[in-house]
Amino acid sequence: MSETAEKTVENHVFEADVARLLHLMVHSVYSDKDVFLRELISNAADACEKLRYEAITHPEMLGHDAQPHISLTLDEEARRIVVEDNGIGMSRGEMIESLGTIARSGTRAFMEMVEAAKGKDGAQLIGQFGVGFYSAFMVADKVDVVSRRAGSAEAWIWSSDGKGSYNIAEASAADAPKRGTRITLHLLEDAQKYTSRWNVEHIVKQQSGHVPVPIDLHEKPGAEAVRLTDGTALWTRSKSEISKEEYTDFYRSVAGQYDEPALTVHFRAEGRHEYTALAFIPSTPPFDLFDTDRKGRMKLYVKRVFITDDAELLPRYLRFVRGLVDTADLPLNVSREMIQESPLLAAIRKGVTNRVLTSIEKLAENEPESFAKLWETFGSVIKEGIYEDFERRQQLIALSRFRTTANEEPVRSLADYVKDMKDGQKAIYYLAGSSLAQLKASPQLEGFRARGIEVLLLTDPVDSFWVTTAPDFEGKPFRSITQGNADLADIQPLDAKEDKPKATADVDGFIAFAKSTLGDAVADVRASDRLTESPVCLVATEQGPDRQLEKILQGAGRMEQAAKPILEVNPDHALIAAIAAAPAGDEFRADAVQLLLDQARVLDGDKPADPRAFSERLARVFERALKS
Repeated sequence: MSETAEKTVENHVFEADVARLLHLMVHSVYSDKDVFLRELISNAADACEKLRYEAITHPEMLGHDAQPHISLTLDEEARRIVVEDNGIGMSRGEMIESLGTIARSGTRAFMEMVEAAKGKDGAQLIGQFGVGFYSAFMVADKVDVVSRRAGSAEAWIWSSDGKGSYNIAEASAADAPKRGTRITLHLLEDAQKYTSRWNVEHIVKQQSGHVPVPIDLHEKPGAEAVRLTDGTALWTRSKSEISKEEYTDFYRSVAGQYDEPALTVHFRAEGRHEYTALAFIPSTPPFDLFDTDRKGRMKLYVKRVFITDDAELLPRYLRFVRGLVDTADLPLNVSREMIQESPLLAAIRKGVTNRVLTSIEKLAENEPESFAKLWETFGSVIKEGIYEDFERRQQLIALSRFRTTANEEPVRSLADYVKDMKDGQKAIYYLAGSSLAQLKASPQLEGFRARGIEVLLLTDPVDSFWVTTAPDFEGKPFRSITQGNADLADIQPLDAKEDKPKATADVDGFIAFAKSTLGDAVADVRASDRLTESPVCLVATEQGPDRQLEKILQGAGRMEQAAKPILEVNPDHALIAAIAAAPAGDEFRADAVQLLLDQARVLDGDKPADPRAFSERLARVFERALKS
């Protein structure tokens, strides 16, 4: 009996989320199973990087094995593949925490996305959610993990068949690496190909060639090692030496995604501050794009040693950018507090931000179709910068693209909008709402459409905020068409006819009656020059937020009570004329006025203020119509 067998073996049940995840893995929800090797190598490289960082303050942890390395050993006879590193290793407690539980708050979302994807984007989802270790169970019916934490005399072995539980026991000194982790995969019968040198070498060079730790391959146990990759950090090489495929491979690892980068930004800054930056804009949105903390995912390296991915190297409106910055100007033992307060990091942040935005501008100029796809994916996030980044506000406004009443596709720039403005038009008009269909049906658009005035159609929640802080563009202020007076009198309708029939009823008298009837429900009732087809609409007063911003603030609990709207009536509409012509003492007029207000609310995407009263009034109007 071996020494390990004599140790006490503990049996643990996986927590519910892990058990569910393993079920998905075992039942092959992913079409690309090669991803398991990329993920295990990536984890091994991270372990080596963590050791390098800890060894800055505790160099004794390196012992006599200072150079990090990863080795793969194939065993065709036993149908096994072994992935081993000499990184930081794991203690018993770290094994239980890292391999038996999932601490990531996004796990439930991951499960839902996996089940919805049904294998289409599995490789991408695995990397994004940081659950790569469990992908081993796509190809193995048993996984053994032996690990010894750097500086520890004890080693531990973790074993599981992926069916709901795992065992953990102390490993013998002879069975464990001197430092680091050894993962043995007992392969399924249909995964025999992963013991083939050609297959494994191809996967490693294609998917993990960028890893900043050397990778060796042993074709069989005891065989001489063959070096597959030399561990040279890709970002230290000249751009001219790096192929598109190498950039893509590196991007997929650092981003945890499996798509192609939409844009690659690689540069070295020299002068007062020296650093290298390699940044990628994905072509598909990361799963955490709209997380409430809005944190970026750029990594900070000092002299090729990974320091942190929490240095905020880009503003939050560029949080979808993935990549790294490597500098030699910071001390290796830089603390989190020093990072937050460092003038150097502030300078790097400014330089990288400027370069990323300049690269996006060049893409817009030189490859408009590629830029249009990028904007469709990330435009709603980039526009957050107009609200937050005062220094670059005008640059971001110029970069932004919009759907408008003139052109929904392709989207338009504000430079195009201003160039095509009508004679006499003094502002850039916009309409904000929750959906394009709702905006296109808005009655407030009618007068602008009739005059051929282009209106921006804004459907992103952030739009309602940045337009209130952006002062102007090329001297033209932004103006909501649902707020204040439309001021359209100076611009003639495209089909204006002098002999167009006008309503002859006492509309002024009707408006006075409507004000009296509606009382405190509205701030005012007035004739409209923005309506051409609908009888009524609601607009906000000049002071305070426009209609859409008011709804957003109320929904977020930032506004206790909505401001009273203004009811505008179309004096040329037949319905208004008919109601205005009704006898002054007719009870129908009061019902009609209240129904007009509810109609305006419905057109604005709201509900009647009092559904029961609305229903009763509507019934009385129907009854009157049927009797007449």
